[in-house]
Parts: sequence; structure tokens; C-alpha cells
Amino acid sequence: MRMLTRRLRHRAATAGLLVGSALVLPDAADAHGIGGATDLPIPGWLFAWGATAVLILSFVALGVLWPKPRLEAMGRRSGFVLPRQLDVLAGVAGVALTGIVLISAFAGTTDTATNLAPTFVWVAFWVAVPLASVVLGDIYTPFDPWRAIARVCGFGSRAVRAYPARLGRWPAVAGLVVIGWMELVWIRRDDPRALGVVILAYGAIQLAGMARYGITAWRRNADPFAVYVHILSHAAPVATEGRRVMWRTPLSGLPALAVVPGTAATLCVLLGTTSFDGLSRGGLWQQIGPRLGSAFADLGLSPAIANQLTGTLGLALAIGLVVSVYRVGVAGMQRLSRGAEGDALAGRFAHTLVPIAVAYVVAHYFSLVVVQGQALGALASDPLGRGANLFGTASLTVNYTLLSAATVWGVQVVALVTGHVGGLVLAHDRALTTFADHRRAMRSQRWMLVVMVGFTSLGLWLLSGA
Repeated sequence: MRMLTRRLRHRAATAGLLVGSALVLPDAADAHGIGGATDLPIPGWLFAWGATAVLILSFVALGVLWPKPRLEAMGRRSGFVLPRQLDVLAGVAGVALTGIVLISAFAGTTDTATNLAPTFVWVAFWVAVPLASVVLGDIYTPFDPWRAIARVCGFGSRAVRAYPARLGRWPAVAGLVVIGWMELVWIRRDDPRALGVVILAYGAIQLAGMARYGITAWRRNADPFAVYVHILSHAAPVATEGRRVMWRTPLSGLPALAVVPGTAATLCVLLGTTSFDGLSRGGLWQQIGPRLGSAFADLGLSPAIANQLTGTLGLALAIGLVVSVYRVGVAGMQRLSRGAEGDALAGRFAHTLVPIAVAYVVAHYFSLVVVQGQALGALASDPLGRGANLFGTASLTVNYTLLSAATVWGVQVVALVTGHVGGLVLAHDRALTTFADHRRAMRSQRWMLVVMVGFTSLGLWLLSGA
């Protein structure tokens, strides 16, 4: 009992120190409402204080009530078997849908609002599908058009050579940086013709990779979007083994995520690009960005190139900030690991960033999917933007008042807090298997608490208008 009391006091002291440092950013953010809203149910700074308090209480509770690893050895329950033909039909549907998007991109109107390609790529494909995979599992693989084409060509059965293990997921990291840059910085991101070229180039790279290294090896390591969905799907309560659908506890699949080079970097890039999306819309960047752009323009660059260079620099800084925060936690744990290399620890705890990555995506893109996703109904009937009405839905309009500012703010805060608590749970569970000494495992998690509070503060600050 005395030892338990001592542990509680020690954790409370650590928590007290964190409170003072973690609440600096949220306090300053109170000057801005979320999206400019002034009718929030309670002040923004109070949300931030509450979020930090929840994380600290979770940290203390885990140390006392979770003495042994649970998620690491949690099993699955058998569900049902999918029809054999379903995978083939899904592949055909994926190829057909990709073909429709390409036709819209090259033959449809150049107006962004009435062409199917931009909304489908950036709303349905890039945001909605990964979020759906957190609930339904890896739903992208059966519909992946490049996988379907590769299977027809027999690429999976005659790989030229084995995929280099040392590369790991670094090709996917590079690809996600490029895609994030196109979404947030590239001035032609909404140009249907440019998007059509990007889709074809992306497909050509994936087909070449699968032809050389095999379908599964390439998609698990080098295909940026396939890797993105594959990683996030480990958090889902649904998993598949061949044609069999299995049930599992949410988050329990994440400890089984393969630890290969580049996994932690993949998640840091996802967090960094989403962070820059929030930063670029905030007041701070609106002050810094134009000044940087003017400085680059003074060097003789065109305004368009200067703005893209400014955005590239901001994106790199955002990713670097996320990497630095995560490395702080890894460096702290390394001091207690007695010889474990930092890269090894970074990989072992990489899966703890998945709930945070999901939380950031929900917080930043929830309203986009709900509001702008409504446009897909009209665009499906008139994908080329030429006045067609194939399904009778061309007259549907977007209801921009569907979500109130308070609702959006509430979803954002709940997503951030839930995601970071999930990250704490996963980190605590992994620490119990990483450190043989229970006390050292608990001490290591003080550093992960710093990481979680840091990401929470950053997320709330960005949502508040930076």
C-alpha cells in the first residue's frame, strides 16, 4: 500500500510539472475561435485544460490499474467468410471508377466545382477512404485498381526480385510527402487535367513496382496510399485473413503492425502534413507566409513559384516539428532501455502514433468530408460537368449549414482527446513488454506523456487558428 501511494505521488508530481508547460499554447489560442466561431459552448482554453487533465488522469490510472500487457496478446473472434467472387468484382469496380475519374479529368470541364476528379481525389479518396478503414478495416485493397490490373497481368506470381528489407516503408514516406505537398502547396491541385496526369503517373509507378517486387511486398512497403490505409486499418475492430472476416477489440490490432524501417516516419509525415494544413489556415501563418513569399519574390522568382516555395518550407518545418516531438519521447525512453538504439525504440512505439494520426485527420477534415462530400451526389450524375443527369441527382446542392461551429469544435476536441488517450494506452501496453522492470516501464511513459500532451497542445492550437 505504501508503495502504491508513493507511485501515485510520483506520478502526480510529474503530472503537475506537465500541466504548467502544456497549457501555454492553449491559453494563447483563446484569442481565436474555431473557424472564427463566437458561439462555442465554453471558452476554448477550458477545452484545452480539460483535454490535458484527461491525459494526465489517464496516465496515472494506467500506471495503477494496468499492471500487465493486455493488447499485445489479445486475440480475434471468427466472423464470416466472404464470397470468392467478391474480390474480383471489387477489383473490376475499382478499375471502372478510376476510369470514370480519368475520363472526367481529361474530357470534362476544367471548372473545379463541376468536374468529378478534384472532389473525388481530395475528399473521397484521400480523406474518406482512410477514415473508413479505421472502422471497417482495409477496404481499399479489394478496390485498388492497380492491384487488380497487376493481378490480371500476373505480377504477383513472378516477381523479378525480393523487395529490399533495408528500404522498408521509406518509399511510401517519400510518396506521402509528395502527395501532401500536392494537396497543400501545389497551385494546380484542383486542376482536373493536372490531376489526371498525376493519377496515371501514380498508377504507372505502382504497376512497375509490383511487376518488379510482387504485389504484396510492394503494396505493404512502397505504395503510399496502400501503406497509409494498411497502417490505419490495424486500429479497426475488423480484420481479414484471406476471405475470412475476423472481429477484434479496437486498437488491439496495432501492436501487430510490422516494425520495418520507415514506419515511424510514415506516421510523422501524416501528422506533419495535417498539422501544416491547420497552420496554413491560421493567423500566424497568414502573417509569416506572405513575408516569406515576398522575400522569395525579391530574389526574382514569380509569385506562384515564391508561394509554392514558401509552402514547401512550411510543410518541411511542420513535419520536422512532429519528428522532433516524437524523438523527445524516444530519447527519454532510450535512457532507460540499457543499450537499445533510438531507431529500434522509435519503431517499436510507432504504432502508438496511429490513433493520434486518425485524430488529426478527423479534427482537420471532418467538416470537409461531411460538407463537401455532399457534392459527390451531383457530380456522380454529371461527372464531366456538361449538364448530364445520369442518376437524377445532378440538382442536389451542398448544405453548408449542416454542421454548426459548436458541433465541429466538439467533434474536433473529442477526436483529439480520444486519439491521444488511445496513444497513451498503446504506449503503456508496449512499455510493459519492452522494459523487463515494471518500474522502468512506468518511468519511460512519463516521456510518452510529454509527447501526447505536446501533440494535444499542438492540435488544439492549430484548430484554434494558430
